[in-house]
Amino acid sequence: MTPTYESYTDFKNQLLTAFREGEERLNGESKTALHQVRRQALTAFDQLGFPTIRHEEWKYSNVNSLIKQRFTIDGTSTLTADELSSLEIPNLEGNVLYFVNGHYQAEMSHIVSPADQVQIGSLADSIKADPDGVGAHFARYADYKDSAFTALNTALATDGVVIRVPANAQVEQPIILRFISDARVNNVASQPRNLILVGKNAEVTVTESFRTLGDNSSFVNIVTEISLDRDARMQYYKVQDETNQAYHIGTTQVHQTDNSHFYAATVTLNGNFVRNNLNIVLNGQYAEAFMYGLYMPNGRQHVDNHTLVDHAMPNSYSNELYKGILDDSGTGVFNGKIFVRPDAQKTNAYQSCKNVVLSPNATMNTKPQLEIYADDVKCSHGTTTGQLNDEALFYMRSRGIPKDEARTLLLYAFAQDVLSQIKIQPIRDYLEGVITAKLTK
Repeated sequence: MTPTYESYTDFKNQLLTAFREGEERLNGESKTALHQVRRQALTAFDQLGFPTIRHEEWKYSNVNSLIKQRFTIDGTSTLTADELSSLEIPNLEGNVLYFVNGHYQAEMSHIVSPADQVQIGSLADSIKADPDGVGAHFARYADYKDSAFTALNTALATDGVVIRVPANAQVEQPIILRFISDARVNNVASQPRNLILVGKNAEVTVTESFRTLGDNSSFVNIVTEISLDRDARMQYYKVQDETNQAYHIGTTQVHQTDNSHFYAATVTLNGNFVRNNLNIVLNGQYAEAFMYGLYMPNGRQHVDNHTLVDHAMPNSYSNELYKGILDDSGTGVFNGKIFVRPDAQKTNAYQSCKNVVLSPNATMNTKPQLEIYADDVKCSHGTTTGQLNDEALFYMRSRGIPKDEARTLLLYAFAQDVLSQIKIQPIRDYLEGVITAKLTK
């Protein structure tokens, strides 16, 4: 079903108007190079429009229900620190930054790492203090020319975080970015933008967490740009536990240079419509990237994971494992692309997607892709979609384990390949609790 012209143009015009009305507020003087990028991105969004299922990259993900809605753009919130405490992960220590409806909440956040290890600031404050410094990296890695939602974020993003890790620094405490959508009063939309710059031989762990409060609709359109200098190492976790009225479109763009190491795990627990784009450019020799994903749509939830690994230089390595557990009328999409350029000899790239479908009404669409333009490489991909192993279930029941408990144990073991990759123990404990509860419903 295609959106009506009125609904399509209403939401689009609302977003275009939001930019024009707040043009001076976005980043000060409208003549700065950064603001010119914003204007170019707005033009790109206006020309591209929202994608439809006729676009190959959106073939299985229809945004019709999203663009039918009306949202308050970057709305304010009355959320208090006491109310936020109910969303905290027990025993989690580190640099914890809160963003409510896209805006940084300094009074609720705490930064514990010293400045010689890492500099952390909100995007809004960083632009005011150093627009040229931010502008040197803003939209340098995430291309908005062919992506409507990246263009929209580039034009409208007013806040987020800027993280700079100096050369040779090891950030001992993790950085936890907690994005809260407060939809208790009305529909809310936010456009957070994160910029993470990791210097030579530096190391950092960053987690993005997403929650929603309230029964109204929320729309988060987030872009995170990550740059890893030579020999840099980064662990990146993304945890999504939103409501059945939540729409989430996220793009994480990673640029790696020589000998850098990037390690990502994306866990989608809940959300009405979720689209995750993880794009990695291995633009250096001996660069390595590891990607893990777990998604569990049930009800009428829709989760779409798109990944792209671009091997641009020789001797690079990537390994990817995504797993899905689908129930009720949930739908899943996995589109994984490995691109090996002509100069990227000695590339090793592996991709695997495995899914368990628990209901006859659940649907999983997979599309692994290889584009190889070099001849001395080792690349493979594969996907499987099936039901729970009847033999294993029968064996456990023959040992006296009740059917429901045996089913939960098997599914939990299936998810462990991804959960075990999360090295922050309090986050891992929290996820295991939520997943166990979801599997036993």
